[in-house]
Amino acid sequence: MNEEGESPLSDPEQSTGTAVLERPETKEETRQSDDGDADRFAHYVSRERIAESRMTGRPVVALCGKVWVPKHDPSQYPVCPDCKRIYEEMRR
Repeated sequence: MNEEGESPLSDPEQSTGTAVLERPETKEETRQSDDGDADRFAHYVSRERIAESRMTGRPVVALCGKVWVPKHDPSQYPVCPDCKRIYEEMRR
């Protein structure tokens, strides 16, 4: 704050110093698992993301929040109940 009680960012041309913006600390939590076999569900992910993952090896994020690199045929597993519920809610 300057002498008038204003933030230095409110009028940058009047400022003579450097202001620091405080960013609130945030913590992103996602369930991450790359073991594939431990979670025997087929998850909902866009086809484009699956194709990109196959080419780059980068993980995908399912509707339910699971993060993994797809390696198995999803038709061999039951659909994840959380993904299914979220998808059905999105369609309403």
